[in-house]
Amino acid sequence: MSTARERILEATEELLATKDALAISTRAICDRAKVGMPEIYRQFGDKQGLLTAVADIGFERFLAEKRRNPLTEDPVADLRTAWDSHVAFALRNPHLYRLMFTPTGEAKPGAIKEAQAILLTAVERCRDAGRLRTAPELAGRSILSANVGVCMMALSFPALFESPDISRSVRDAVIGKVTGDEREDARIGEATVLAQALVGTLTGTAPLGGAALEGLTRALRTPAGPSEP
Repeated sequence: MSTARERILEATEELLATKDALAISTRAICDRAKVGMPEIYRQFGDKQGLLTAVADIGFERFLAEKRRNPLTEDPVADLRTAWDSHVAFALRNPHLYRLMFTPTGEAKPGAIKEAQAILLTAVERCRDAGRLRTAPELAGRSILSANVGVCMMALSFPALFESPDISRSVRDAVIGKVTGDEREDARIGEATVLAQALVGTLTGTAPLGGAALEGLTRALRTPAGPSEP
């Protein structure tokens, strides 16, 4: 038989399947979990404590998928696979993903460090293969920042950013930059600018306006022409 804590967590996850965390009331959670209002405060301290616990569960699932990503003899290709699986998780779990990667309040999901550690291991495989041209820590954080940025834009502005071509272009620009595997594609310059803009928009340091975003996404959607000889 499930405990009150388990029922509250399960109810919150179920509600997150259809709406954002900020739109979910503690009353709705309690009604679904069949517990009284004080139970949330006994188990989690407050609603924010509950949301942090749910975010940690989301990270457990996210990291479990990361660990299942296959390893091949090409560590750079494996980085691209990891990027794509990250985006797929975000698109399948939009509200949970936002909760995981845009936490509010002082409590932050501790599992973000493990996500970084898994990515660092993947980047170090590239270094060991002689295919990394920057510090592993910087490369890992750059990739994760751009990966999260693409996901957030796809979830927030699907009309502009949901196309898989956008994600692939930014992926190849960022991973190509840190590994030296840049491809001869006229869109890579635009993708690099977009990757930088995504981070700036998320942090509020250099947000792009709507016209600039539309111009970049049009460029990235345009099929690449043949490479110069």
